[in-house]
Amino acid sequence: MQDDLIARAKAWLAEDPDADTREELARLIDAEDHAELAARFGGTLQFGTAGLRGELGAGPMRMNRSVVIRAAAGLAAYLRKNGHTDGLVVIGYDARHKSADFARDTAAVMTGAGLRAAVLPRPLPTPVLAFAVRHLGAVAGVEVTASHNPPRDNGYKVYLGDGSQIVPPADAEIAAEIAAVASLTTVPRPTEGWETLDDGVLDAYLARTDAVLAEDSPRTARTVYTAMHGVGKDVLLAAFARAGFPAPDLVTEQADPDPEFPTVAFPNPEEPGAMDLAFAKARETNPDLVIANDPDADRCAAAVRDGADWRMLRGDEVGALLAAHLVRRGASGTFAESIVSSSLLGRVAEKAGLPYEETLTGFKWIARVEGLRYGYEEALGYCVDPDGVRDKDGITAALLLTELASELKSEGRTLLDLLDDLAVEHGLHATDQLSVRVQDLSLIAAAMRRLREQPPTGLAGLRVTDAEDLTRGTDRLPPTDGLRYTLDGARVIVRPSGTEPKLKCYLEVVVPVAARDGLPAARATAAELLTALKRDLARAAGI
Repeated sequence: MQDDLIARAKAWLAEDPDADTREELARLIDAEDHAELAARFGGTLQFGTAGLRGELGAGPMRMNRSVVIRAAAGLAAYLRKNGHTDGLVVIGYDARHKSADFARDTAAVMTGAGLRAAVLPRPLPTPVLAFAVRHLGAVAGVEVTASHNPPRDNGYKVYLGDGSQIVPPADAEIAAEIAAVASLTTVPRPTEGWETLDDGVLDAYLARTDAVLAEDSPRTARTVYTAMHGVGKDVLLAAFARAGFPAPDLVTEQADPDPEFPTVAFPNPEEPGAMDLAFAKARETNPDLVIANDPDADRCAAAVRDGADWRMLRGDEVGALLAAHLVRRGASGTFAESIVSSSLLGRVAEKAGLPYEETLTGFKWIARVEGLRYGYEEALGYCVDPDGVRDKDGITAALLLTELASELKSEGRTLLDLLDDLAVEHGLHATDQLSVRVQDLSLIAAAMRRLREQPPTGLAGLRVTDAEDLTRGTDRLPPTDGLRYTLDGARVIVRPSGTEPKLKCYLEVVVPVAARDGLPAARATAAELLTALKRDLARAAGI
């Protein structure tokens, strides 16, 4: 067994085009580090609807040039089988370690397969790539990014010609073509022949951002902005300048791309401590709003002054605020969200007489809703211009939220005032999350199995009125690995994360509010219920 492991590692080493991973793998082979080799050669990094995402390093279970070349070859074969023998594939990338290399390898593979390839001019936000696919009439797009994952990770996200991320069955068909790549020696990779784009696509994207704002709307809100060591700063500043907003005050320590993400444990605005520097800047400058992008700028986080200090708005709060703003502006079309997001959006849409749809988790599903006008997901993702970007877009979401803050400011009101209005009108919708990060993925499978075999009949003193195993799908949703519990005045959804080693539990309680003076008591009740839901659900799942 160990001899076979060493043999497979040597065969991989012989084909590896990257000096860094060759050196790394050679050391492991020379040291006969069987445990580490088994971790890297115990399988292959699986390609799915999230594309590829994993830790950088040598071997088929890591992100590296060999894995990316195989993925690109599989995608090229899939495109050719579907009649795109000379179509354009546009490629974008972020500023993480190896991202530029992975983008160039993808361009070389596409060119070698007879397709045309165009690479964005430098590291740019993911929404620019999603925009470019349709703007350039491409048959596919690839974005090299690991979004908000730790510094050691990278990833590979695939879009098809409609500008949306892949969904089944395309993911399985591409995965089959990747598996059919026997050797890198069979993959032609010329050293030239693809195009490196100029700033024309970026200029077109920025021109499109103007469309999300109302003509002659107030543009006075002052902001603090952090790019979280990612690629958002220059594009967001350009968009804000075009719109006529005051230039944001930058969190300088996090303003420029840095693949090491030195000031944060995880470069995700949702993670504890990630916004500390932004809050410190806000205490200095007293803005109307704090805005953060994640490293590839497809997500947008916001914080507001609440009493004596600043607090993050939950993704569901921002989602409801943007929906209310669009309704107020007379938006038409379908409002959509994923099943893990707050049910408040449905109530806002119903009151406005707008169509509403619920999808599985991820913008690969939200973006495909027919007639979509606005879509959001609680994990800080917002699609406010689906005709321009059929994916979440942290730049245009930031513009729209700052416009809303400006309008409220002109009325002597704040975002929190509008949230209070929504609570009185529709009931207080309070959400929270129980998220458990693991080293051993079997712990997640065990928790899901336990909940299926011993489903709870009550949580937080509330009766479970319906328990759905979403692996069987519903009349409106395709199958997915998840559980949904409906309770008297609450809802719980449990699912493994699709991009990180986490079990994620999404909690919502709805507390009626008769009048504004009832909000403090409603919030206290909601907080107690959410705490109890976390406790009882953790016990039921054995986590």
